[in-house]
Amino acid sequence: MTEADSKPALSPRDASMPRHVAIIMDGNGRWATKHGLPRAVGHRNGVEAVRRTVRASIELGIPYLTLYSFSSENWSRPADEIDDLMGLMKRFIRRDLAELHHNGVKILVIGERGNVDPELMALIDEAVELTRDNKAITLIIAFNYGARAEIAKAARLLAERVLAGTMQPSEINVDTLGAALDTAGIPDPDLLVRTSGELRISNFLLWQCAYTEFVFLDAFWPDFGRELLEEAIARYRARERRFGGRSKRSVV
Repeated sequence: MTEADSKPALSPRDASMPRHVAIIMDGNGRWATKHGLPRAVGHRNGVEAVRRTVRASIELGIPYLTLYSFSSENWSRPADEIDDLMGLMKRFIRRDLAELHHNGVKILVIGERGNVDPELMALIDEAVELTRDNKAITLIIAFNYGARAEIAKAARLLAERVLAGTMQPSEINVDTLGAALDTAGIPDPDLLVRTSGELRISNFLLWQCAYTEFVFLDAFWPDFGRELLEEAIARYRARERRFGGRSKRSVV
């Protein structure tokens, strides 16, 4: 029996499957450089990887998928690259929205609205509204997103409620702050995957990933698809999640 044959089959009905997978989609530019192509081609191939990953997540029965598509720090990139990324986002929505809706994908977008092209923002709002009642999978797109800014915004919101007299300082706790985040109502990620071999989470879901399992893959994002998603999930399933408690394997 080969190593591949010995891997347990992934089943959507398996309770050990992650409920929420978050992915830092990294390496489009380096993939392009490796193949002697412009960075823009890497980004376009990265969109194809998004399509493969959404389809695979639906097939595997993953209820929540979060993709880090554009961070608030990405504005420091060259203007032509930013324009290309924004154009790709527009084309993705225009081309794929009907299929995503048909397949039962509910789209949510987290992050800041400031600095975003109004035309793109209108397309995002349209996608969110159209798919709001879908049930097959919730696709959360972290766009113009930064976790520190998200936490600061939540803290500011709670402070404003205290000043307005609608909340007592003693009511501020883990639950109330979590409910003020962009991800309110969404379960924390069970598994976070980062491609490209980098070993950091780059200001992504810092609050939500307190007990998330991390898997770092050497592959660049344009090469990602069902096979690598299953590899990451297999690593996740091989771990024991204790959430600060004692190992079930412990006998003392």
